[in-house]
Amino acid sequence: AGLGGVAAASSPCEKACNPRMGNLAHGRALRTDTSCGRGAAEPFCSYSEDAERRCRRPSCGRCSGAQAGLAHPPAAMADSPFRLPRTWWQAAQDAPRETIRLDLEAAFYFTHLIMVFKSPRPAAMVLERSQDFGETWKPYKYFAANCSATFGLEDDVRQRGAICTSRYSSPFPCTGGEVIFRALSPPCAAEDPYSAEAQAQLKITNLRVRLLERQGCPCLPASPGPQPPPSLHYAVYDFIVKGSCFCNGHADHCVPVAGFKPVKAAGVFHVVHGKCMCKHNTAGSHCQHCAPLYNDQPWQAADGKTGAPRECQSCKCNGHADTCHFDMDAWLASGNRSGGVCDNCQHNTEGQHCQRCKLGFYRDLRKPFSAPDTCKPCSCHPVGSAVLPLGPRTFCDPSTGDCPCKPGVAGPRCDHCLPGYWGFGPYGCRPCDCARSCDPHTGDCHSSSSDISWHNEAPPFQAVLNESEPSWGWEDEQGFSALRHSGKCECKEQVLGNPKVFCGMKYTYVIKTKILSAHDKGSHAEVSVKIKKVLKSTKLKILRGKRTLYPESWTNRGCTCPILNPGLEYLVAGHEDIRTGRLIVNMKSFVHQWKSALGRKVLEILKRDCN
Repeated sequence: AGLGGVAAASSPCEKACNPRMGNLAHGRALRTDTSCGRGAAEPFCSYSEDAERRCRRPSCGRCSGAQAGLAHPPAAMADSPFRLPRTWWQAAQDAPRETIRLDLEAAFYFTHLIMVFKSPRPAAMVLERSQDFGETWKPYKYFAANCSATFGLEDDVRQRGAICTSRYSSPFPCTGGEVIFRALSPPCAAEDPYSAEAQAQLKITNLRVRLLERQGCPCLPASPGPQPPPSLHYAVYDFIVKGSCFCNGHADHCVPVAGFKPVKAAGVFHVVHGKCMCKHNTAGSHCQHCAPLYNDQPWQAADGKTGAPRECQSCKCNGHADTCHFDMDAWLASGNRSGGVCDNCQHNTEGQHCQRCKLGFYRDLRKPFSAPDTCKPCSCHPVGSAVLPLGPRTFCDPSTGDCPCKPGVAGPRCDHCLPGYWGFGPYGCRPCDCARSCDPHTGDCHSSSSDISWHNEAPPFQAVLNESEPSWGWEDEQGFSALRHSGKCECKEQVLGNPKVFCGMKYTYVIKTKILSAHDKGSHAEVSVKIKKVLKSTKLKILRGKRTLYPESWTNRGCTCPILNPGLEYLVAGHEDIRTGRLIVNMKSFVHQWKSALGRKVLEILKRDCN
C-alpha cells in the first residue's frame, strides 16, 4: 500500500513516485526441483470436499512432460491467472520436499506473495529471500500447522509479529487454498517505503519457497468401506509475486536491464522491468546516486511519507565542468549548504566551482564568466616580468591580465621602462641620473624640462631594497625632494623607532592590507589592495575589503618608494585626502611588511602615545 500510494502511473513524478506494481514472476522463469512426468508419464488423482467436508469423487489423470496437453511445468504458475486459471505446476509424486524459486536480474521491491494451491496446502513451508543474488538467504515467514512443534517458534495467531504462522497450513480447502504474505505487515506498514529499514524488508534479488511437508485431503469418506490410498503431491495453480522496480522514489517508469530477455508466457503482456528511468536529477539503475553534475548535496531517497522528492541539487561550476562530486569536508565547511566540487575544470579555470582562471590566465571582463573563452593566457614579457613569491613562473593578475614587473619596468606586459628609468634588461630598468627624464635606451638626459607623459597602464610594481639614508623623520621638503637626489629615491626598509616620531607624523589612517596589483593611469598611479584590518581612520570611512591606495611619489617623482610588492601584506600608515576621498601613500608614509608583533606594537602606540 505504501508503494502503490506514492504516485499514480500517470504521475509526472514531481514528488516521490514509484513505477506501477506487477507480478515479478511474469516474463521470468520459475524453477522447481521436480515436475511430474519428466522421466515418464505419471498417474495422479486429486481430491476435493463438499461443504460438509465429505469427499467428492476423485479427479484422476496422467501427467507427461512429453505431451503439451498433459504437462504441468513450473511456467504454468506464472501464466495469466485470469486468462488461464486452470493451469498448474505439479511436483513428482516421489518428492517429499520441493523448492519453488524466482531469480531476478536486478534488485526489486517485493510487497506480497499470493500462492493458490491445487493440492492441499503444505503442513510446513518457509518463504525466504536473498538480497545478494542467492549468496545468502533470510527467512520472511515460516508456515506450519504447529509452529512450536515444527520450527520451535511462536505462532503469530497468539503472539503478534511472530515470524511463524498457522493461518495457511490447514489442508482445507483441499484445492484452491491460498497462502498470502505481505512484506510490510503491521507495525512495519507505516514505514516510509524508501527508508533503510523498509528497504531491508522489501528489497529482493531472489525469492524461494521451500515446501517441507506434504499432506493429503482428510475429507470424510462418501461411502463406507475401504478407501483408496491418498495421492500425495504438491500442485500450485498460481505463484504471484507482487512488486515493482526498485527506484528509491525517484522514477515512475522502468526499462529492461541490459541483456534481459523476458520469457514468453500465455496471456502475459506486462513485464515489470528493473532499470529505472530516473527523475529528480538522480542516476543509476536504481536512482541510487545523483546525476554527474548534481552532487552539491548528499544523495537521499525520496520521502514516501511526506512525498518530498529530495531532488539532487546542481553544482555551481559556471559552465566549465561536466561532472562534480560530493565532498563531505566542503559540505561541513559550508555549514551543510554546499558540498559539490567540480571535476576537471575546463577552459583554463580552477577552484571548487571552476570560479577563477588558472595561474597563467586572466579574466576577460568583456565576456560572461561562463563563456568558454573567458580566461585568456597571460602575455608577460619574458625579460621585464618579475617572478612572484608563488613559484618559479611568472603569472599575471587573474582579474586584469597585468603582469608583475621588475624594478623600473612598466606596461601591462612589462615591456618598457618607467618614466625616469632606462636600460630595459634582465634586471629591470635603472634610474636616470637626471633631474627629469632620460632616454630609455641610452640613459642620456633630456634637455626638456617636461616629463614624458605616460600612456600605458602600468602593471604591478616590484622594487628591490637598496641602502640609503632613513626615510624617517624627514622634513616636508626633503620628503618630496627626490628630484634633488642624483640617485632618484633609494628605498630602505623602515624601522619602527621612537613612538613620538611616529605620533608626530599625524597619520590619519593605519591599516593592514594585502597588495593585489598596481597600475599607471597616466596622470597618477593606483595600487589595488585588500584591507584586512583598520587600526586607525579619521574622517574617511575605511572598511575591510578592496580599496585603492594612491602613491604620490611613484607618479610625481618617477620613484617606486615606498615598496609595495604584489601578493604581500603590509602595515601602511598614511594621510587621507578628504577632498578626493583618497588614501595617500608617499615618502612620509610608514610602510612595513606585516608582522603580528608589529601590528600589536603600532596599536599600542596609537592607544598609549598618540592620544
